[in-house]
Amino acid sequence: MPGLKEIAELAGVSVSTVSNVLNERSNVGPDTKDKILKICAEVGYLPNTLRKKAKMSHSKTVMFIFSDFDRHFYLKIINGISDCLTENGYDFMICTNKSSIHFIENRLACGIISLDSSMTDEDLLAIAKPDLPVVLMDRIIDHPRGFTKSVIVDNYPIMCEMVQQLVNKGFRRFGFMGGVEHTLDTQERFAGLEDTLALHDIVFDRKYYFHGNYREESGYQAAKIMILGNDLPEVLVCANDNMAIGAIRAFAEHRLRVPEDISVVGFDDSAAAAAAGLTTISVPRYESGYLAAKKLIEMTEGSASKEAFKLSAAICWRQSVRG
Repeated sequence: MPGLKEIAELAGVSVSTVSNVLNERSNVGPDTKDKILKICAEVGYLPNTLRKKAKMSHSKTVMFIFSDFDRHFYLKIINGISDCLTENGYDFMICTNKSSIHFIENRLACGIISLDSSMTDEDLLAIAKPDLPVVLMDRIIDHPRGFTKSVIVDNYPIMCEMVQQLVNKGFRRFGFMGGVEHTLDTQERFAGLEDTLALHDIVFDRKYYFHGNYREESGYQAAKIMILGNDLPEVLVCANDNMAIGAIRAFAEHRLRVPEDISVVGFDDSAAAAAAGLTTISVPRYESGYLAAKKLIEMTEGSASKEAFKLSAAICWRQSVRG
């Protein structure tokens, strides 16, 4: 961790100025104070007095680590985590993976809830310890000594159900827009699509597999590429709502009608999906956050099982699918 000297160099001020700010003295201007505090937050610096206090109270603090691009996605999850922790007398810390390492090193938490695809399995296994259990919300990792547990969406069966109903509606030519390929969500959602089509002797054509990264802009760009190929599927199954909404925007710009010219479905049931009339799969985000916190508390108390907890989801049929 950097010290006062490093903070002072980054801020372009003297060590005594940094010390005055951290000791809440009033002889430093507000702009300089804000600059120093921002740098401290970015590098995860805590003065010794606060570090000691934090270590004394870490036994009742839970850290939630998340990716830093789609805050709306996390809101209900955070509400669920917060409600469960508050009911059980725990404090709550939220950070992205960029800053989490500093707080982990300073032992500021008794447990971690992680929903960050940029963190590798190796990173998470290295973090998980007897006094720092980790609940994973985006993957399953079998820690050899049981210091991790997963609370995840049961993607596969609900995707199979949706694709089955799309086949029943007469669709035969399917496209798929995946998120980050190594993520469990994309892998299971695509497997549900491909396996269900195979049951009906429909071979998924890989030319209709399009890559995104869960963001709306990636769905928009992937759909533009699809349009340029002049060979559209009948229905585009997207691994999340953001990419589906981006794709619909691209189709509209090229005067392609949804669902008349192409049907589109998503996954998550975000507020934006409802506003856009997007058929999607509704995931209990609040409940998933609440259960993740509940399981973590059980782990800190030594009473949790090792098995992954899988949450059921449901289909929301709306106007983006014909028939």
